Amino acid sequence: MLAVQLLLLACLLWGVGARTAQLQKSNDRSGRCQYTFSVVSPSESSCPEQGQAMSAIQDLQRASSAQRADLKAAQARISSLEGLVRHLTPDQAARPSSETPELGPLLRERAQLETRTRELEAAYSNLLRDKALLEDERRQLATENEDLASRLQGCSQEAERLRRGQCPQARGASRELPPGSREVSPWNWENLDFQELKSELTAVPASQILDSPSGHPRSEAGDTGCGELVWVGEPVTLRTADTITGKYGVWMRDPKPVYPYTRDTTWRIDTVGSAVRQVFEYRLVSQFTQGYPSKVHVLPRPLESTGSVVYGGSLYFQGAGSRTVVRYELSTETVKAEKDIPRAGYHGQFPYSWGGYTDIDLAVDETGLWVIYSTEEAKGAIVLSRLNPESLELGQTWETNIRKQSVANAFVICGTLYTVSSYSAPEAAVNFAFDTATGSSKALAIPFRNLYEYSSMIDYNPLEKKLFAWDNFNMVTYDVRLSKM
Repeated sequence: MLAVQLLLLACLLWGVGARTAQLQKSNDRSGRCQYTFSVVSPSESSCPEQGQAMSAIQDLQRASSAQRADLKAAQARISSLEGLVRHLTPDQAARPSSETPELGPLLRERAQLETRTRELEAAYSNLLRDKALLEDERRQLATENEDLASRLQGCSQEAERLRRGQCPQARGASRELPPGSREVSPWNWENLDFQELKSELTAVPASQILDSPSGHPRSEAGDTGCGELVWVGEPVTLRTADTITGKYGVWMRDPKPVYPYTRDTTWRIDTVGSAVRQVFEYRLVSQFTQGYPSKVHVLPRPLESTGSVVYGGSLYFQGAGSRTVVRYELSTETVKAEKDIPRAGYHGQFPYSWGGYTDIDLAVDETGLWVIYSTEEAKGAIVLSRLNPESLELGQTWETNIRKQSVANAFVICGTLYTVSSYSAPEAAVNFAFDTATGSSKALAIPFRNLYEYSSMIDYNPLEKKLFAWDNFNMVTYDVRLSKM
């Protein structure tokens, strides 16, 4: 049947060019109606044989198979091109990696590179900002240095004139002088640079103007400046350490300053570490509060604990891992004296309650230099001795009945030793006092606030009449009040 239909189709195609066609209807031998459609071939005089028709049909089938193969090849090529387009389109990165397993590692690598690029850009931006800040600080320091150099030059010139006897002459008539003498005119008070420099070096708070015959600063303790401690004020924060090495430390000002230092010169030591040797020096208070040291001393040997003090131009400290006290002269950067404290515990034998190898604690008051420690003979009780500031020879010594490890810290005011009850309790107290004049001790309950709850150093500065403390990265001061004698 299929062959007949294909034959009819072939005849139809061959007769496309025919001009006439005939449709006939007749009954076949069985009596059924039969339709016959005839088309006259324009090029053939008679119909081909059945073999020829089958050959034509086979040719058509081969052509059809070739076309189907071409179609499938084209479809495969189109599919390949569509896949390539999908790979190249921007939204391909958002497709799940399961759809494109061959692109998964590449996409992850691209994401990592983009993240790293953003991190590098942020780091570069931070570096640029830090560089700008450092440039500003450098310019500020350069300006300050030029100003100080100019003032120093003016002061040196004036000093040279004084040496040569070239003081500016005073206006007015000269006075009669004894024979053989020479008139020295008053200083020219119009020299503004000298006046400004002099005011910076000598200006003191009104509360500390010397107005008593004994030469002691005026205070609430009376003309002598001494008395018993009766009150400790609220802590005032001056500076916060900016690195982990500043959790514990000691900061100091010289209550007996010597040239080239002043009462404002400040020293700071960060004591976190196994080989602490750096001492930061700040000539101006502004340098200290802003964190810009004017000089860094490197000690010839490491120190231990937070018990260091500065007195009379020298730094006094305990050598690490020893009972040796060292006197280091700051201006010449040399060791002037070393001395062992006889039988003193060290390196954790008799520290304060917070630890920190605070076995040997140096202190200064109105009467001079002290050392606070303990010995095996004292069974851990606080021993207090005077020290000669020049030779470090031990002077008069007192053994108290206050256990050193039961208190957080200690300091000396007017020859009396005071202790603090806790280094971490927010509301602590100055809890004991030992009077060297009478050799007796008594209990106290003077409120003392640990603002940052970890006070590792508390010292008294007799010149400023303040307590200096290091409280958990923070350098703070406390005003004090002494009773009148």
